[in-house]
Amino acid sequence: MQNSKTQETLTGLFVACGIAALFFMAMQISNLGSFSSEKVYNISANFENAGGLKVKSPVTIAGFRVGRVSSISINKDFVAVVKMNIASQYKLPDDTVASIYTAGLLGEQYISLDPGGEEEFLEENGVIDITSSAVILEQLIGKFFTDKESQ
Repeated sequence: MQNSKTQETLTGLFVACGIAALFFMAMQISNLGSFSSEKVYNISANFENAGGLKVKSPVTIAGFRVGRVSSISINKDFVAVVKMNIASQYKLPDDTVASIYTAGLLGEQYISLDPGGEEEFLEENGVIDITSSAVILEQLIGKFFTDKESQ
């Protein structure tokens, strides 16, 4: 009887560890697992088309994550306003360029920042003026086929 209780206890612990591991993996995959309390500053950029960009999408410089998208909204001119949290150790020049790219062919979208050469830096609530909107795969395919039909 004692051996049965030990086996049940060990099985319960094993199942609990498995559930905790699944929860941890789900948090990491959904980008919700970053509970860091690093200091950040907020900037924004205006895009004609934000594509499939989502809140918590990565913001990168040269492929290295320096921040995350904090919110996406639309202004009175029907332009997507993307607000980003950037780690405070990365100071961005005023002439930084923001572009929306896709990781792989069908991967998630992210913002890539290309710092310029200005001596002035973006401050809290600064706005990136030079942007490149998302490329929509369906639009490219549609253009390809309509160009082929017209020839």
